[in-house]
Order: sequence, then C-alpha cells, then structure tokens
Amino acid sequence: MTVLQGVLADRDAWSAVGRCPIEKTMALVGTKSAMLIMREAYYGTTRFDEFARRVGITKAATSARLTELVEAGLLTKRPYREPGQRARDEYVLTEAGADFMPVVWAMFDWGRKHLDSAPLRLVHQDCGADAVVEVVCSHGHSVPPEELGVRLAKGGRR
Repeated sequence: MTVLQGVLADRDAWSAVGRCPIEKTMALVGTKSAMLIMREAYYGTTRFDEFARRVGITKAATSARLTELVEAGLLTKRPYREPGQRARDEYVLTEAGADFMPVVWAMFDWGRKHLDSAPLRLVHQDCGADAVVEVVCSHGHSVPPEELGVRLAKGGRR
C-alpha cells in the first residue's frame, strides 16, 4: 500500500478532486482511442489515415483524438507534402509524449500478465531479456509498493 505522508496523511483534511495528477492525466488521455493513438505514435505512426486504420476508429474520432493530444502537448503537428499532393500534417511525439510512454508500457505489461491477451513481451533488444516497468527513485533504487510514499513537494509543486 502507498503511504500518504505529511499533511496528506489526514485524508479528511484535504481533497485531491481537480488536483490529482491521475485525474488530470485521465482527463487528457482517458479514452481507449487516445491511449491507442499514443501507442501507435510510439511505434512510429505519423499519418492521420494510418492512425485511423491502426486504431480502428472513424476519421471523425481520429481527428478529435489527435486534436486533443496536440492541445495536451503530447503530439505536435509537422507539415509534409507528397509529390503532386496538397500539404498535410503528420503527428509526432513531443518530449511530453515520449515521457508518457512508461504509462502505456505499464498498461501493456499489466494486460499481458492479467488478461487473456496476445503472447507479447517487452524485451531489451541488446540482450533479449524481458523488460519490466518499475518505480525507481531518483537515486536509482527500485521502490516496491510498500515503500512508496506520496507527499507534497516543497512549494506545492514538483
């Protein structure tokens, strides 16, 4: 169990509603199609029609999700032009989008372990060993769930 520390320990004295990082993240990418578009962007998909096809959603839904992900700063538009065609935009991961990918990989790993899903594995390409998603402190120590705490950062921000 994760331990709430300091002023957060008295759960009746505060409310995370509207301020919780999980809540805010889910507001940005809390739909299946948004998560799958992020997966596809990480796999290298950049073109609108490819997102729609690979995620299996309508063009209207693709447009809405891509717009939301661009507005959220996870993707950015980059113009391109095929010979003889009009200019179009492709969608590429931003730094924030790349930083989001461990969330997607954690969902991948959880689904692989707990749901009837395809026999896929995350692997370290260099040595071939299975790769795992884990919480690590800034000193490089692995942090098991029973040692994880949540506290307010100094100044109320990071």
